[in-house]
Amino acid sequence: MNNQDLLNRSLKSVWHPCTQMKAHETLPLLPIASGEGVWLKDFEGKRYLDGVSSWWVNLFGHNEPRIKAAISEQLNTLEHVMLAGFTHAPVVQLSEKLGVLTGLGHCFYASDGASATEIALKMSFHYWRNIGQPEKNQFLSLQNSYHGETIGALSVTDVAIFKDTYAPLLRQSAQMPSPDARLAESGESAEAYANRCADFLEAYIKQHHADIAAFIIEPLIQCAAGMGMYSSVYLKRAGEICSQYQVHLIADEIAVGFGRTGTMFACEQANIKPDFICLSKGITAGYLPLSVTLTTDKIYEAFYDDSVARGFLHSHSYTGNALACSAALATLAIFEQDDVLSKNQTKTAYINNQISTWHDLPIAHVRNQGMIWAFDVQTNNQQFQRAFYQQGLEKGLLLRPIGHTVYWMPPYVISQDEIDFMVNTTKQLVTACA
Repeated sequence: MNNQDLLNRSLKSVWHPCTQMKAHETLPLLPIASGEGVWLKDFEGKRYLDGVSSWWVNLFGHNEPRIKAAISEQLNTLEHVMLAGFTHAPVVQLSEKLGVLTGLGHCFYASDGASATEIALKMSFHYWRNIGQPEKNQFLSLQNSYHGETIGALSVTDVAIFKDTYAPLLRQSAQMPSPDARLAESGESAEAYANRCADFLEAYIKQHHADIAAFIIEPLIQCAAGMGMYSSVYLKRAGEICSQYQVHLIADEIAVGFGRTGTMFACEQANIKPDFICLSKGITAGYLPLSVTLTTDKIYEAFYDDSVARGFLHSHSYTGNALACSAALATLAIFEQDDVLSKNQTKTAYINNQISTWHDLPIAHVRNQGMIWAFDVQTNNQQFQRAFYQQGLEKGLLLRPIGHTVYWMPPYVISQDEIDFMVNTTKQLVTACA
């Protein structure tokens, strides 16, 4: 097999996600044959540094032996059994570990982030119904938020390119001002702006809390909005406000969980415990599809009843898949074995030192949170996003700008030499494409 053969066959048979397929008439797909560490390799042997962790999932890069071994061992005992009426060791062990890590109770599993969002929204709505408050059925999210592209998740998403086409299908929700620090007024600190946004949130919830089921939020970073980062002050106040007015707080940590923000979960940095937490992406380090929604014992107990209708009658065929749970357990073990969060701090400091000298580039809002970096390129080049991506691949670097925002979200196993390559190549690309 070669690059061109696989490319042709893919175009004839695969409808690729988040893609205008006609664009591939001039922007070729990238056929990948294998992966190793932070590198992907095509069928002709060319390597590409995966600077976005393959849509933010491959925490420990590609071909990690310990995760492969865990999946292989599980294959020899049980690959899958339905979780309705049955259970198995990997799902119990994973649920116990996640409960300890988050401080929440029971885990409800699915296969992707959007499904985790759907589950949280439905659980919140159903909880209020079960306790005799069915009027609490409205949802809040942030402006520029992204929570997935299924119907319920899209209803609380606020990214026009994903949402507008499907508006007739969606349930209306209310969007609160985004605390994204880039939106602050000139001279206003990120913290002051975050507090101003929180004041608006509090005033809105105070007036409408009788009708609001939940406020869903991406903690610390609005990823799809161009890596909009904000002060933890907002997150802390959101938790306090929701608690005061009996509104559920749903923390969508699908993209930012498992160490991305510098702590295992972003909510830790505001010292809050949400009513729901949605996890996916890095949970299996990219090896198998899995997502989970965790909630409190209080919410779980509202469904515990002799009435079937009061139960949470939601299901996915592959809920709690044993192979995926084994991959997730291996992923969590690596965090402990390799002291990942501490080592990431060293890499973060090194990269921040590297980019602190970028005074001659046409960029603004250089920002960092844990193992995520972003900056906005000031350019009139309407083809910047595409040119940067294509020229990056030519140089062996896989990055996918969001509009004029360039970001890095590399695997945690990236070495110092690989960091140097990523940083220096990015600088060259900005200069060439701006």
